[in-house]
Amino acid sequence: MSSPAPPPAILLMGPTASGKTAVAAQLATTLPCEIISVDSALVYKGMDIGTAKPDADLLKRAPHHLIDVIEPHESYSAARFRDDALALMREITERGNIPLLVGGTMLYFKALVEGLNDLPEADSTVRLIIETMAEDEGWPAVHEKLRKVDPETAARLEPNDAQRIQRALEIYYLAGRSMTDLLKKPKYVYFPYTPIRIALLPEDRAVLHERIAQRFDAMLEAGLVDELRGLRETYGLDAELPSMRCVGYRQAWDFLENRISRAELREQGIAATRQLAKRQLTWLRGMDNYTGFDCLAADVGDLVLEYVRRELEAQIMAGEA
Repeated sequence: MSSPAPPPAILLMGPTASGKTAVAAQLATTLPCEIISVDSALVYKGMDIGTAKPDADLLKRAPHHLIDVIEPHESYSAARFRDDALALMREITERGNIPLLVGGTMLYFKALVEGLNDLPEADSTVRLIIETMAEDEGWPAVHEKLRKVDPETAARLEPNDAQRIQRALEIYYLAGRSMTDLLKKPKYVYFPYTPIRIALLPEDRAVLHERIAQRFDAMLEAGLVDELRGLRETYGLDAELPSMRCVGYRQAWDFLENRISRAELREQGIAATRQLAKRQLTWLRGMDNYTGFDCLAADVGDLVLEYVRRELEAQIMAGEA
């Protein structure tokens, strides 16, 4: 007698400003779904404007898990996300509902489905050595050092992406092997679900870029700078915290420190968000077994809903066969 198929889980992925929240809300208010946020910025309390956090009305209609989990001076990791998400998915399934995982943090999706890797833990001495290199030579020079020992990882990173460059080079110095090599060997894989993978992708990248600009302008109008000013006063933050490296907040920080003008804040914030979208799309191109939909289509929510219904029906029929 064959064992029953694993329960379904919907994975809704896409770049920033692709409309994931609206599509997820349509699914969650039509199907027996519960939303789990897959976003490394939405976990922070108080960071509402710059993360485009769903408003109170939407959260009432379509509650989200893994939003407002920690405070901005704290850290969150892919490992913790995986543990939290799997625990929530089990609870949601036991309630007879379907986990709907929605977001743009592709590393979290990868960690969830493919498992974690046995990477060395952070070492303050090695990090200090790398930071000293950067102070002396600049992060682009450190990026070049990374390219020589781990070209694949370096190719995915911008020359000034200090946090990720530092971590990749730290791994190489500690393990004697590149992060690319280590990531090819999962430590463990436990994902007892049948995933329905969906990606919202722009047919016209220029239109997505315009959406990004409009959304960043709306954030500035809504008070992004004042929000950050309040967070700094409340939590005593510093610029190197993971929360403050989030797109938008990093540029707003520079503005508050009088390093850039208001016009430069807008320009750099939009450019950084477009770079984020580019990285997200690169991650998606490297993934397999997803069904893509044009995020710019007016009826994209209806198309995704129809597709999910068909997939769920197919899984039910397969289970009964």
